[in-house]
Amino acid sequence: MSIRHHSIDKNSAATEVCGLWPSLTDAQCALISEHLHIVRYKKNDIIYSEKDSPSQMFFLLSGKVKVLKDGVGGRNQIVRVVKPVEMFGYRAYFAEASHRTTAMAFESSVVASVPMEVIEQVMRKNPEMSLQVVRHLSILLGQSDDRTVNLTQKHIRGRLAEAILFLKENYGVEEDGCTLSIYLSREDLANLSNMTTSNAIRTLSSFAVEKIIAIDGKKIKIVQEEELRKVSKMG
Repeated sequence: MSIRHHSIDKNSAATEVCGLWPSLTDAQCALISEHLHIVRYKKNDIIYSEKDSPSQMFFLLSGKVKVLKDGVGGRNQIVRVVKPVEMFGYRAYFAEASHRTTAMAFESSVVASVPMEVIEQVMRKNPEMSLQVVRHLSILLGQSDDRTVNLTQKHIRGRLAEAILFLKENYGVEEDGCTLSIYLSREDLANLSNMTTSNAIRTLSSFAVEKIIAIDGKKIKIVQEEELRKVSKMG
C-alpha cells in the first residue's frame, strides 16, 4: 500500500474536523487538533481492513472512499460511500469489536484521523458531541436498512437504477448538472448494486439504449432522471 503524509495545512484540517461538532470548547478542539494525523491515500489504497482492531476515528477531507465487505465467492459488496467532510470507521470501537468492513479510496483522497481514546475522552465531557455521534450512527443504520431491502428485494434493473441515484445523492454531478461526479469501474458499480460485473454491464447498456442514461467510458450521464427513479421504485 502506497501512502504518504500530506502537506495539507493541519490548522485548516483541524478546523474542518472540529467544525463537525460546534459544541466543542476551544480546549477540546485544541486536544483533537494536537492528535490529528493526516495521510494521502492513492486510488485503491486501504485505509483500514476487515478484522483490524479499531483505534482511530477517520475524517475524509477530500476525495472519495468506499466501505466494503467481503462477500461469498470472494466478491466484495460496497455497503456505503463516504464523502467530504464525514467521519467514518468508528463503529467497531464502540462495539468493542474488530472492523467488519474495509475502507478503500475510490480515488486520491486526503484522510485525517484522531485516536479513539481522545475522541472518547472529549465525548465524556461533551454530551452534545456524543449526541451528534449517535445521530450520525443512527442515520447510517437507517440508510443501511434501506439499502439491505433494495439490494435483496429489487430486481437487477431496480438495483442498478438505485445505485446510480445513490451516487448522485452522495457525490453530486458535474457542471452540466447530469454527469455523475464519480467515475466507477463496472466492477465497482456491480459491487455497489449486488450483481455480477457482466449483469451490470448488460443492464447499464440497456439503460443507455433506452436513453435513460448516456455512457462515455466510466462517465455516466443521467438523461431521464424521472424514468430512472421509476425503474428504481418498480424494483
